[in-house]
Amino acid sequence: MHFFEAMRIALQSLWANKLRSVLTLLGVVIGVAAVIAVVTFVNGINGYVAEKIFNLGADVFIVNKVSPVIRNLDQWLDSQKRKDLTMEDYHAVLEACHHCEVVGASNINFSGKVRYATQSTTDTWVRGWTPSMGRIADKEIVLGRFINETDMDYATPVAVIGYDIVDNLLAGLDPIGKEIRVDGRVYTVVGVGKREGKTLGQSADNYVIIPLTSYRQQYGTHQSVRISGKSYGVGSGLESAVDEARAILRARRHDLPGTPDSFSAETNETFLDLWSNLSSTFFFAMIAIASISLIVGGIVIMNIMLVSVTERTREIGIRKALGARRADVLRQFLIESGTMALVGGIVGVLIGAGFAKLITALVGMPSSIQFWSILAGLIVSASVGIFFGVYPAKRAALLDPIVALRAEL
Repeated sequence: MHFFEAMRIALQSLWANKLRSVLTLLGVVIGVAAVIAVVTFVNGINGYVAEKIFNLGADVFIVNKVSPVIRNLDQWLDSQKRKDLTMEDYHAVLEACHHCEVVGASNINFSGKVRYATQSTTDTWVRGWTPSMGRIADKEIVLGRFINETDMDYATPVAVIGYDIVDNLLAGLDPIGKEIRVDGRVYTVVGVGKREGKTLGQSADNYVIIPLTSYRQQYGTHQSVRISGKSYGVGSGLESAVDEARAILRARRHDLPGTPDSFSAETNETFLDLWSNLSSTFFFAMIAIASISLIVGGIVIMNIMLVSVTERTREIGIRKALGARRADVLRQFLIESGTMALVGGIVGVLIGAGFAKLITALVGMPSSIQFWSILAGLIVSASVGIFFGVYPAKRAALLDPIVALRAEL
């Protein structure tokens, strides 16, 4: 029997027994759909995290009093004993870091309230920045200007706002020159940042940027400053800038030789490596769970193929009587079981990809369909069918043609 003839018989068998076919392939469909959905979400989130969340730039580093990622209680307790990073620390790095192209400093309040006339917003990110932070963070201004050194020197009450502030408070108005209240203090709008959209469902445009000196006047100097730097290049250039900044701060903070830093110095690669480890753990855990469905589906396929062998005993006897060899019968049933599982794999791929894109449309969770994941899903499903079809196929191939021809219909 030719390959395509065996596939045709398998498809006819599936179509003739629709309900049995659906129940048979359900495990394979669920397993493949789960795998495709997980891979699609993981790939989408990985790209989204790299682009939107940890997008510091390949040549940027940040220095914090506390690491953004706390792995255990001891690390958290140790971080609370550290001294704050001060404006003097920032100026020291600014003046002495010769491998740094740009150095900036910032503070942030995640729960600010902004008001204009009778309208207001809550949970607005109030960012206190030095002017150099605009270049480090690659902040693009679409209206007006960014804060400058004069604003910084004189703690001028000016602000650059995101589009949520424009849309919710200043809709239909020219925002430049308008006076808004940020946590009760009046600021004049001098610029509007480019619209950035949402990050994991949270708006990235609900912010106000003010000079760091103005921020510290309003909110106090008890907050540790975050120092950011941009090197002259990536790779060794970034490493040299980070090492030089660390050396400056260790000397200022009297960190003893051989002891850990009393601060945290991180780069984009640090965050992405950590995220990659977390996402890969989640990925393999979900794949292991999805594999259970594939195994169950394979067992069901084996059971149905055994039933099929019993039902088609006389057919097997006739084929052998007409000259079919054991290898021909074995190949026929393996192709049939593989085709059944492949059909389930195709349906699973469509359902998994469709489900992922539906979730993306409904809640905004990023997803990215990769060709290799579709190909892998189809190969795995077909392999499951062939693997679990071996025993029924061998049983069919070993049937005695005389006994098979005597079997009753």
